[in-house]
Amino acid sequence: MESELETEIARLSEDLDRMETASLLSGENDRLNAIVTLHPGAGGTESQDWAEMLLRMYRRWCERRGFKFTLMDFQAGEEAGLKSATFTVAGEYAYGLLTSEIGVHRLVRISPFDSAARRHTSFASVFVSPEIDENITIELKPEELRVETYRSTGAGGQHVNTTDSAVRVIHVPSGTVAQCQNERSQHRNREMAMKILRSKLYELELEKKRAETEKLEASKADIDFGSQVRSYVLHPYRLIKDHRTKLEIGDTDRVLDGDIDPFIKAYLLWRRPATAALNK
Repeated sequence: MESELETEIARLSEDLDRMETASLLSGENDRLNAIVTLHPGAGGTESQDWAEMLLRMYRRWCERRGFKFTLMDFQAGEEAGLKSATFTVAGEYAYGLLTSEIGVHRLVRISPFDSAARRHTSFASVFVSPEIDENITIELKPEELRVETYRSTGAGGQHVNTTDSAVRVIHVPSGTVAQCQNERSQHRNREMAMKILRSKLYELELEKKRAETEKLEASKADIDFGSQVRSYVLHPYRLIKDHRTKLEIGDTDRVLDGDIDPFIKAYLLWRRPATAALNK
């Protein structure tokens, strides 16, 4: 009986914490599904491996929350890891929760690819956009688009084939790229790539509006490789620190296994004053 009560209390505590987190989400798009893109920074195999570690972390987070994770595109690295990956997360408040992950993530560890066992620092960027619905119109002019097809590669099981069914769409004016190789047909891959592109362009427009209306320093954050939002240190000590909220967690294995909710909640609390000002 005591064991059952402890389990029930832990479950209720977790449910309460999730409800408290949801109460911090008030943006017009926060309830939407999310589209997430990962890119490794400079550093070759090291950063590519780190990007794949992040991909696993977010997949495990989705499993913990009961969200649907769908890998839309995966470009494998030369030796290990990935060159780029795009996935969707379907679940209530998926976009609002994952906005905490936008930016550059830094890893410090003893490299498994260095025969001298030296310490390396790797970077990977995370970009998150809302999966927009049909009620939101994003104008795309045909002359501004470049569509390319290529052969599917990487981990795709039965979806990987020997035809040029994968599709890459480039929005020339902004340089925004969206691609999909997960579906069986070129037509379906093009449809999904266009959906991803619209969502990315919509998020870029939102970023412009935020930049124009920023009133608090806390709301300012450049998404580039010079602005790390979080550091994951595995050597010489073990600690994960969010540079915005100053939250630190020593159980690095648990976080890398998908338990990022404490960082998400801390970020939502940190940004609340800025969000309130922007909504006035």
